[in-house]
Amino acid sequence: MVTSKPFVRSERDEALLGEAKRVWRKRVPPAPLAPTEMFHALQPQIPTVDSLDLDALPGGQISSIWVAVAEDGLSQSIKVPVIIAKGVKPGPILGITAALHGNELNGIPLIHRLFREVAPSSLHGTIVAVPVANVPGYLTSQRTYDGVDLNRLMPGKQNGSTPQVYCYNLLNRVVKKVEYLLDLHTASKGRVNSLYVRANMTDPDTRAMAQLQNPQIIVHNTSPDGSLRGAAMELGIPAITVEIGDPSRFQKRFIRSALMGVTNIMSHLKMVVEDTTTPPEDDPVICAKSYWIFASQGGILNVLPDVNTWVKGGEAIATLHNIFGKLEATYYAPEDGIVVGKNVDPVCQSGNRILHLGVVSSEFPSVSNDGHL
Repeated sequence: MVTSKPFVRSERDEALLGEAKRVWRKRVPPAPLAPTEMFHALQPQIPTVDSLDLDALPGGQISSIWVAVAEDGLSQSIKVPVIIAKGVKPGPILGITAALHGNELNGIPLIHRLFREVAPSSLHGTIVAVPVANVPGYLTSQRTYDGVDLNRLMPGKQNGSTPQVYCYNLLNRVVKKVEYLLDLHTASKGRVNSLYVRANMTDPDTRAMAQLQNPQIIVHNTSPDGSLRGAAMELGIPAITVEIGDPSRFQKRFIRSALMGVTNIMSHLKMVVEDTTTPPEDDPVICAKSYWIFASQGGILNVLPDVNTWVKGGEAIATLHNIFGKLEATYYAPEDGIVVGKNVDPVCQSGNRILHLGVVSSEFPSVSNDGHL
């Protein structure tokens, strides 16, 4: 029973399942890998194309392709992996991108799990997923591409710099083919996040997508210039950003919760026949605005509150000591709010981020940007 239950629906279920699996491993020796699991070289070659053509792909099955988006110094293609589940019946085209920042990895196993579960023979529409959108950054475990943040260069330039060309081709050869977009991210290096969504809450489509995602927190954000979400919205593609925990690691609980949100959106779009929408255990906190609090000087930083917890205006949120151990500064919350994310790197320089504070209000401003970089 334990080994046949890949997903759970609550933290309590997860704890019970984890304990059962630990007991199981102590008493049952692991089975050897089957030959098909060991020798991947026997699998058929995955084709490379210059642009995603959904009409050319067969219905009722899952296809894997490489899409060339640039060339390196050896005249070899720089390719992004794309997985497509094409249903046999017409319906929406849902796009999912992950690892646009190369060290933000939680979206990768989410996509893999989704495609293990989806049944193309009963799917209405198509799912297009890019497990790694920033291939060079992923290979070097870096957030950026050639030192540049791709999520500030969209829609790119056809005849621009190397990262601009990469962005232009990624957008036009892949992302432009979808009708809805989920852009999966995590916190940056040295920071941690709650499971939260950034979305334009004044847009009815993205508001519904954000709420269906069942995050801990929703932040109203009209998307900064140069972001993939903003570029998609300019093309008329409703898009949200899903922040799934922390960088450079896989967090099963967050991945599982975010995957349930993806299946909720698929159900809402009528891509599956059954209504499989899972309501949240707790309603998300919806913030009309959010912003980062920055350090005014350098030293050793200790941020006090945990993510997804409330702080009061005037409450101490961080302390800063110098290298000799003397307290140099105490930082306080400027107003009531919830901790969306925070810095966990003790080494702090002037201008480093301390804490991402979400503020609840009854009205959403027409323009809202948290200064997220």
